[in-house]
Amino acid sequence: MDLRRIFVGLIAGAALGGGLAASQAMAQNEQFIPRLVYRTGPYAPNGVPFADGYADYLDMLNARDGGIDGVKLVYEECEDGYDNSKGVECYERLKTKGPTGAAVVDPLSTGITYALIERAANDKIPLVSMGYGRADASYGAVFPYTFTYPVTYWEGADAMITYIAQQEGGAAKLKGKKIALVYHDSAYGKEPIATLEKLAAQHDFKFDKFAVSPPGIEQKATWLQIRQQRPNWVLMWGWGVMNSTAIREAAAVGFPMDHFIGIWYSGAEPDVIPAGKAAVGYKAATFHGSGTDFTVIRDITKYVYDQGKGKTTKDKIGDVLYVRGAINAMFNVEAIRVAQKKFGNKPLTGEQVRWGLENLDLTPKRITELGAEGLVGPMKISCENHGGHGLVRIQQWDGAHWKYASDWIEPHHDLLDPMYKASALAYAKEKNITPRDCSKPAS
Repeated sequence: MDLRRIFVGLIAGAALGGGLAASQAMAQNEQFIPRLVYRTGPYAPNGVPFADGYADYLDMLNARDGGIDGVKLVYEECEDGYDNSKGVECYERLKTKGPTGAAVVDPLSTGITYALIERAANDKIPLVSMGYGRADASYGAVFPYTFTYPVTYWEGADAMITYIAQQEGGAAKLKGKKIALVYHDSAYGKEPIATLEKLAAQHDFKFDKFAVSPPGIEQKATWLQIRQQRPNWVLMWGWGVMNSTAIREAAAVGFPMDHFIGIWYSGAEPDVIPAGKAAVGYKAATFHGSGTDFTVIRDITKYVYDQGKGKTTKDKIGDVLYVRGAINAMFNVEAIRVAQKKFGNKPLTGEQVRWGLENLDLTPKRITELGAEGLVGPMKISCENHGGHGLVRIQQWDGAHWKYASDWIEPHHDLLDPMYKASALAYAKEKNITPRDCSKPAS
């Protein structure tokens, strides 16, 4: 028998076993975050920059800080093409990965969010629909695992009407005005309708709505109707190619661009650049800044792109949707960090991360520490309030950049909070859900 060969084999086996053990130990110290993305299909121009920003933020934290207090952040993307059924398939495929399963899920689709609300609650995985999804899911007593922060579509609609009132000379001047909504004919596009109808009754303005069949390439008939009805203002809930198409068609019928306001998912570079000069003057709501003049964005450049890595090119990292993806990741990571203070510096379960989300308090001081001063506003989440009561601003496209066209607008929560609660309680009755008692301390 060749004793030398046996000895070498034993040494190699020990080394392999040691390497495997180290690998397993490292894997046990990783926090897994599933990524539902759409980098293909008609909505890819909007889905790609968001996915890039999110991934680059996680990669930056791993490179700069080693993750979160020694816990590495790992993620896996699953392509859903903005399709509800594929989004559910992606969720099911990824939800059990990692040592503790999925920490948090971000669908980036109102339709997929609707499809996952019950599943995620049953699986005890928090579902973050940042500025989209079901607005009434802001009422956390009924929706314990769904988060809508920092603002909802209902708040966006309310803020838009407030802005229009400011431009018209006060709320009283809304009486008799015509305000139209051009919307993506989906759960997403229909979200603001009830709020706008309520505001129309309150302020006595005429409200008309125009559905656009996805993906929204053909809108000529819609804009001919708008030209005939001559609304004073047009609002838009569009996504993907629908937005630039609407801007071109609005210009073609001579609608004034400075009286055309899109929601924040209709207010990014892919929405205006394809429309060229026609888009100059177009406005959109937003809940965050854009550009590269923020510490957190500069850190992404330094720790990711300057190292020859990154998901896109440097010239794209300040774009609206890229920055929004990074912000989404920042909010989620901060919730994990908060949860670690209670449960320890280790990979956490979705249920533990939910506790972190409900105890998330982004003070001005903490925002500065995160390198996001001027990028996002303060936000505080609680058991009952999963929306955060954020602020809205109107921005305007000048042909090259987005510029603020208003100060921060605070939505009328005295109007909206009861609407959230009433709608959520109706949902609870329909689904036979017993609302949580949020007066009790969170465990």
